Amino acid sequence: MPSSPTIGGPYLWEHPAWPDGLAWSAGLVTAALTAAHHARGRLLAKASLVGMADRAALEAVAYEDEALGTAQIEGERLDRDSVRSSVARQLGLDRAGAPASARNVDGLVAVLLDATRNAAAPATLERLCGWQAALFPTGFSGPHRIAVGALRTGPEPMRVVSGAWGRSVVHFEAPPSDALPEQMSRFLAWLEPARDASSEDAFVRAGLAHLRLVTLHPFDDGNGRVTRALTDLVLARADATPTRLWSLSAQIEQERAQYYAALQSAQRGAGDVTDWLVWFLGCVARALGRAESGVDDVLTRVRFWAQHGHVACNTRQRKILDRMLEAGPDGFIGGMTTRKAAALTGASRATAQRDLAELVAAGLLRQLPGGGRSAAYEVVWG
Repeated sequence: MPSSPTIGGPYLWEHPAWPDGLAWSAGLVTAALTAAHHARGRLLAKASLVGMADRAALEAVAYEDEALGTAQIEGERLDRDSVRSSVARQLGLDRAGAPASARNVDGLVAVLLDATRNAAAPATLERLCGWQAALFPTGFSGPHRIAVGALRTGPEPMRVVSGAWGRSVVHFEAPPSDALPEQMSRFLAWLEPARDASSEDAFVRAGLAHLRLVTLHPFDDGNGRVTRALTDLVLARADATPTRLWSLSAQIEQERAQYYAALQSAQRGAGDVTDWLVWFLGCVARALGRAESGVDDVLTRVRFWAQHGHVACNTRQRKILDRMLEAGPDGFIGGMTTRKAAALTGASRATAQRDLAELVAAGLLRQLPGGGRSAAYEVVWG
């Protein structure tokens, strides 16, 4: 089944307002912006209560989610174990027993780390080309050889599509390749010199940067991933910290249909990008709220151990409790059983049963209704 036809021009980059005259409704955008800033404030306030070890674990999860999410938006499913291994190695965390990571995964993680941990460094064309090259270490995208580390060339139109091959939807068409050198120079000149003195809010600036770069689609492939990395760079500048505790791409992946609809709407908005910015800022707020839930889970575990830290637990029992606490009050489906405990700790069923009984006696676990040979247990949260 062939791709659907293009939505037809004129596209945003063909409008007289492009790129410096883009407009939006201040009232609608301000309301969405306020919600995003409130969400960011709540996350940072709670994160300040988290210890260094837990904060490092949250950061690793954020990078894992970002890598998995930004790839999945493009229809590529990465192996989480490979991503986790790459993130741990590149963050300098303990990775004993972790599997080797794939080259393309290492390249993607390196791009994400560079975007956030080196956010203050200028976003030059050379840097963006380096990011794109890192995504395709073999020089191939699937079975096709592509240009890596350079702007696209050639007369073929670059169409922005979503969906599986044969059922893809074309959302808009990017500028021709011969316009890219001037367009990219103009974009980077806008992005860089005014980044500290701009009157635009950093979240708004991130949304505009995202829209402008994805509209240009400057590479043969990897445009979405490079655009989202650059968006992370702008957001990291606003945070003024190298620590990354939330993933925008994971949230975009959850809202993929709305994401492409908002981009397509912006292409036909005659220079008005209100709908795009309102959606983008809402997505930022939801991503921050999702991260806040993760911090809440960490703080719940901290409070649990503050209350029960005096209870002597062996290594196996600590592992059981950590796994259940990590899942949260509603996350460990079916409760902990002797069979699950034995598989988790590598102990015999008799030893696992004794470990669970001791945790019940200590008041850390309680048996769920039922019992018998299939007895299951839940955490006593306090």
